[in-house]
Amino acid sequence: MLKPEAVEKIPEETVRIAKAAFPKGSVIMKLRDEFGSLYKDEDFAELFSNTGQPALAAWRLALVTVFQYLEDLTDRQAADAVRGRLDWKYGLGLELADAGFDFSVLSEFRHRLVEGKREQLLLDAMLGHFTAKGLVKLGGKGRTDSSHVLAKVRILNRLELIGETLRATLNDLATVLPSWLQSIAEPEWYERYGTRVSDYRLPKSEEKRKAYALQVGADGYKLLDALAELPADIADRSAVQVLKAVWQQNFERQDEKLRWLRELQAAAPKGQRSPIASPYDPEAKRSVKRSTHWVGYKVHLSESCDDDMPHVITNVHLSAATEQDVSTTPQVHAQLKQKNLLPDTHLVDAG
Repeated sequence: MLKPEAVEKIPEETVRIAKAAFPKGSVIMKLRDEFGSLYKDEDFAELFSNTGQPALAAWRLALVTVFQYLEDLTDRQAADAVRGRLDWKYGLGLELADAGFDFSVLSEFRHRLVEGKREQLLLDAMLGHFTAKGLVKLGGKGRTDSSHVLAKVRILNRLELIGETLRATLNDLATVLPSWLQSIAEPEWYERYGTRVSDYRLPKSEEKRKAYALQVGADGYKLLDALAELPADIADRSAVQVLKAVWQQNFERQDEKLRWLRELQAAAPKGQRSPIASPYDPEAKRSVKRSTHWVGYKVHLSESCDDDMPHVITNVHLSAATEQDVSTTPQVHAQLKQKNLLPDTHLVDAG
């Protein structure tokens, strides 16, 4: 539960000692002097319950998130800075003796932002302050370029992918239908899918690797056939849908004969040329941009670039890794227009 807290006043002792330690002011102190706190608790009210114990001030957690980005700090390092650095206490309006908080609070706060679909709030609120100061404006010049974003998954080869996908589905079903799963599971499944495929010594010869793939494929189809007789809400589970998609990409079954498809690109269904790379993040895709190969996403960053003004990031757009830059331009324009920051001249690369 949020307990709204005043954000403008900095304790006098903190001001006196911080200014003595930083006579010219640090970047964080100047940010606070120029823009105040940037955020208010009311900005985050919908992300917190109306009952329960009082939470830490959300506006402070938002500022810490910005500060740690500025200095490229981990959550532990940021929490230590809140406890021990004078310029951070100044920027956050804290008493010198404030003990701070446990570092895990920062990841919980980010989780609230993502779950509440308010991850853009930190940038948009800041842009409001920058607009009021005349640092960004409608019109002028802007540019957009993209970069890669790595998914938090292990990169799997094709053999590992099918084994780990089946293992992930079995683990998911074990949480909701343990008795049913035990009734259909083969005794060999416990050894074959009991540990992560990366911990399993896969066959080295081509013939044995193919035999292993066909065995995993047969096990997967047995599970899918059994699932077809269950209520629709089980078949609609995300893990089951991922299993179906991966099997469609990798196997072909005709007249009870099973074939392991060798080419993923050819195996993908019509209109789908982005095979799943991991069962734990099915939206993460494999992609290549010049010499960079990755599994994950693509981020499109827009910034103002007028010659006589600061260059400021004005929009962040996340897309699939396989999305072409040119196809995201209309969405970027719509987002900039909604913020009243659409440039007159928009520079993009040839992609």
